[in-house]
Amino acid sequence: MQVIIGTKIGMTQIIGEDGIVTPVTILQAGPATVTQIKTVETDGYNAVQLGFGQSKNLSKSVSAHVKKAGKDLSPKVLKEFRVEKEPEVKVGDILTVESFNLGDKVTVTGTSKGKGFAGTVKRWNFNESRNTHGFKGNIRRVGSIGSMYPQKVFKGKKMPGRMGHDKVTVKNLEVAYIDKENNILGLKGAIPGPKKGIVTVEGKE
Repeated sequence: MQVIIGTKIGMTQIIGEDGIVTPVTILQAGPATVTQIKTVETDGYNAVQLGFGQSKNLSKSVSAHVKKAGKDLSPKVLKEFRVEKEPEVKVGDILTVESFNLGDKVTVTGTSKGKGFAGTVKRWNFNESRNTHGFKGNIRRVGSIGSMYPQKVFKGKKMPGRMGHDKVTVKNLEVAYIDKENNILGLKGAIPGPKKGIVTVEGKE
């Protein structure tokens, strides 16, 4: 099955045999260990749970949960992937980039970069106010947000606030590079998140 968890290393470019330069994002994809199998009979749906990375401080509940997959297993990340059919893998199996092929289309999900508290100009691409004679100079402030009716601010109004650090999914990215020995996966284009950020990769089977 074409699912894997990885970390973002960074971006680079590769030159094909035809001389075309392709921008790619390099991922340290796997190895990921199957920690749980869910089926329609037991859980109401089919899914596979994978563990990735090494954690120094693993809670007792998580340690007992992953004990069936391996004695020395201490995953930093646990992710669940829903599948249509009952999975063919079993608890303890290790998934690597070998299940992917060049040219495959994949879906990548990650957490975008956090920008902190941002105003409306940066967060929502608002225009600045006029900066003419007699103006106080607060050209980036929101201005009036209320109205005579209904004497309140509607929920969801575009205002200053936390920007970024959201779950972002990018579909139909092409696998452009595979290094099976080092578990390196190269995807054409950009993916969300900073370097060392955790991402999930799902193929179309």
